[in-house]
Amino acid sequence: MTSYLSDTIIPETALSVGGLTDYIQSLLEEDDHLRQVWVFGEVSSANRHSSGLFFTLQDSDGKATIRCVVWTNQLGKLVQMPVRGEQLIILGNIRVYRQRGEYQLTVWQAFPAGEGLQALRYRQLLKRLEAEGLFAEERKRSLPSHPQTIAVVTSPSAAAWGDIRKTLKFRYPGLHVLFSPAQVQGDGAPASIVAAIERVERDGRAEVLILSRGGGAVEDLGCFNDERVVRAIAQCSIPVMTGIGHQRDESLADLVADFCAHTPTFAAQEVVPELTNLIVEHQERIATLHEVVNRQLEIAQDKMEQLRNRLRRLRLDRQVQQETQSLSWLRQRLVQTTTQRFEQADRHCQLLSQKLETLDPKAVLQRGYAVVRQEDGSIARSAASLKLGQQLSLQLADGQVQVKVIEILDNILTTKTRKTRRRLKKDD
Repeated sequence: MTSYLSDTIIPETALSVGGLTDYIQSLLEEDDHLRQVWVFGEVSSANRHSSGLFFTLQDSDGKATIRCVVWTNQLGKLVQMPVRGEQLIILGNIRVYRQRGEYQLTVWQAFPAGEGLQALRYRQLLKRLEAEGLFAEERKRSLPSHPQTIAVVTSPSAAAWGDIRKTLKFRYPGLHVLFSPAQVQGDGAPASIVAAIERVERDGRAEVLILSRGGGAVEDLGCFNDERVVRAIAQCSIPVMTGIGHQRDESLADLVADFCAHTPTFAAQEVVPELTNLIVEHQERIATLHEVVNRQLEIAQDKMEQLRNRLRRLRLDRQVQQETQSLSWLRQRLVQTTTQRFEQADRHCQLLSQKLETLDPKAVLQRGYAVVRQEDGSIARSAASLKLGQQLSLQLADGQVQVKVIEILDNILTTKTRKTRRRLKKDD
């Protein structure tokens, strides 16, 4: 018999989702081996809720896991409380969670079995890297306040990449985002993350890098505890921010990063400021500046008014008037004194001018005097310096004349002179 629904043929042997889940549930829960089973493994994660304690048990190699639950009424009966990193021996039974189509181990009892291998490896690596100083606060760099280019390393198919893009676009429009895809889960994830970080380094444009992954079980986040990833973050030349999952426990990548955000969205919020907030802050600074300027102006006006009042009390206007009158009187005295001295100097100049005119050789010549010059042009100043027969030049007021000395008159005449004079007369 065949039934038809929307023209689609459904085989008679087909089961509904509920029917298949019920079948699986009956197989698991009614199996004698699974009604009471002992299981040992390492606790990889543990979360406490009001209904009970939910944790994950995994093999030492991390390749197989099973979900476990201890209901609240059973917690007090456990010999060992499940703690992450502890190796336990568990007694319980398999139950199917019908709504999700999952099975889990309902725990009746838990016994300690030592420290888990995964936890031991994690602790040893943590101590070694810590001894190298990779987690030291002093080596952490501050994030740029207004980056223009950022790089994001995550899976292209992960919801984290969409959350980051949406948050960055909303908070800081126009930001340049460089996407470097990487595998963030599985055996190949560490090498893929390292390669993605190296691509960002070679590109050289990014100012900060976000390493991100969405939420998930601790087992899925193991790549962020890989030593290769930790060292790649430590050696990155730009600040690195991690936004890994929703777990409260920090990974080694979180510890070595310059800044740790526990979700991709929070990482995007922290790496850039919100533009609307910047605008509001700028407007607030402008308003504050106006208030300060106005306040300073009011203070200056008050001070000016106080000075005006002081001036009124000091009657400086009267003092200025008195000083002005005094200056006017001094000016008059200065003008009078200067005028008098100028007149005296003018009269003195006139007297000197008259003296110069009197002493002027031309004026003397006009009065009938002459200047006697010898043949070399020098002025003859005494008769004793002349010789008989010497040629002389007489400078008159109008023209010159040439003369010859024929007689030298003197009060005392030497015999030689008289003889010379008589000889010259005889020759004439």
